[in-house]
Amino acid sequence: MKITITRADYEFICKSAAAGQPEEVCGLIAGTDREDGIREIQKVYLLTNTDHSPEHFSIDPGEQIAAVRDMRAGGLTPLGNWHSHPATAARPSAEDIRLANDSRASYLILSLAGENGPVLNGYHIRKDADGKFIRQEELVIL
Repeated sequence: MKITITRADYEFICKSAAAGQPEEVCGLIAGTDREDGIREIQKVYLLTNTDHSPEHFSIDPGEQIAAVRDMRAGGLTPLGNWHSHPATAARPSAEDIRLANDSRASYLILSLAGENGPVLNGYHIRKDADGKFIRQEELVIL
């Protein structure tokens, strides 16, 4: 699957993650699944990591409900979530995989660990008979 995100939304994620260091920063993504198979992110939400941890996150439930209500009011579909990895690569950790319970969701991970700036990757994670299946999604910054 191909995912598109605007440069402004990408920069919003990067700035939010940098400001929240050393903790993981998290949020939701919303938009549309187009008929041509492209998942188009049209809105990014910054939510509170209630764990306040550099190694994992939990989204504030009240903020999550408010964000989903806002999505629905704007005619958008919940597409998944995003979070930062302040000191590790932009790939799912064992905990990210274990907690990925929505097989339709896109999981965006932003690494702040690289010397050449932030790296944002998208993943599709679903359970199969043998545990989990992980596929990196093509992410295009518009």
